[in-house]
Amino acid sequence: MQDRFHWAALQAVLDVGPRNMNHLYRYFSSGKKVLEAKEKDLRQVPYLSAHIVEKIISNRRFANPEKTAEDLLKKEIKVILLGEEGYPSHLTQIPDPPVVLYFKGKLPPREVPLLAVVGARRATPYGLMIAKKLAQDLVHLGWGVVSGMARGIDTAAHKGAIQGNGYTLAVLGCGIDICYPRENEKLKEQMEATGCLLSEFPPGTTPQSKNFPIRNRIISGCSLGTLVVEAGEKSGALITAAFALEQGRDVFAVPGPVTSTHSKGTHGLIKQGAKLVETVEDIIVEFPYLHFSKQQPKEALQKKELNLPPEEAALLKFIGLEPIHIDELARLSNLSVSVVSALLTLLEVKGIVKQMPGHFFVCTDSCYD
Repeated sequence: MQDRFHWAALQAVLDVGPRNMNHLYRYFSSGKKVLEAKEKDLRQVPYLSAHIVEKIISNRRFANPEKTAEDLLKKEIKVILLGEEGYPSHLTQIPDPPVVLYFKGKLPPREVPLLAVVGARRATPYGLMIAKKLAQDLVHLGWGVVSGMARGIDTAAHKGAIQGNGYTLAVLGCGIDICYPRENEKLKEQMEATGCLLSEFPPGTTPQSKNFPIRNRIISGCSLGTLVVEAGEKSGALITAAFALEQGRDVFAVPGPVTSTHSKGTHGLIKQGAKLVETVEDIIVEFPYLHFSKQQPKEALQKKELNLPPEEAALLKFIGLEPIHIDELARLSNLSVSVVSALLTLLEVKGIVKQMPGHFFVCTDSCYD
């Protein structure tokens, strides 16, 4: 029986957290020895509290490595142990790397540099488009994109990497056999086929709120740097940025409108020293030792040639990623507000524009290449 399954079986029943798992891993030469250790030996493990020792003694009898291996095989879930070849190299350098990782797909190749792209779940169209564009540009240059498959910026970053035919890694805050959020089922399948799904939580672990800050250290830990696209003042993306700083990694941030609450967190990071990012070149210039041979990204977002009636096409020229008020559209187009409203309704039905609060309008990502 391979030792990784002893550790996986232990992890599934102990519920002692990544730090205590590391204490055990560093003291014992194998997971099997943890299962067989006497109480006096467990009490000698540095930094392991008496409470944790009692929990290990009470729960380890439920660990079944053979059944764990069988269940993982049935679910086509792979396991890798800290120290084994193929374990993400940069992740080994953080203070408490996961002892056990569960994954589907392909672990990141060592020759592919990774950048974390994270941000708000309730993102604006501007943030979604920027995250998608920067992710595409990164993979065009040979980078891989890491994120958490959450709604909003995370999803946009993964989709951008996939559409750019590049590598993307999702670090989950639940078991790898659970899709969260549910609407990302198709994205999850795509990532299994072309990228990687990764979790330190045993299969079947539900997406509890306490898990997400824990997994954020892995998102930053796998990456050379962390890019925050949009974040409020109390965004989880800021936790990822804080982990990146603790791990000695670079932090980047995309500015937004000064009036936007969605950009308060990114502006705060910039004030604290994070590098302001407008294009992908602002990121890669910080890594001069990396060489890139793939195609260069486009300089700017380009609107698609959409087959629209002339009136709709003319109005669409004035609508972009920045919200614009219906009155301003009427002024710019020399049309009445009622006519502009009717045209906007048609464009909304087609999924080309989206209405924001206060009668402001923006283009959706279907407008752009």
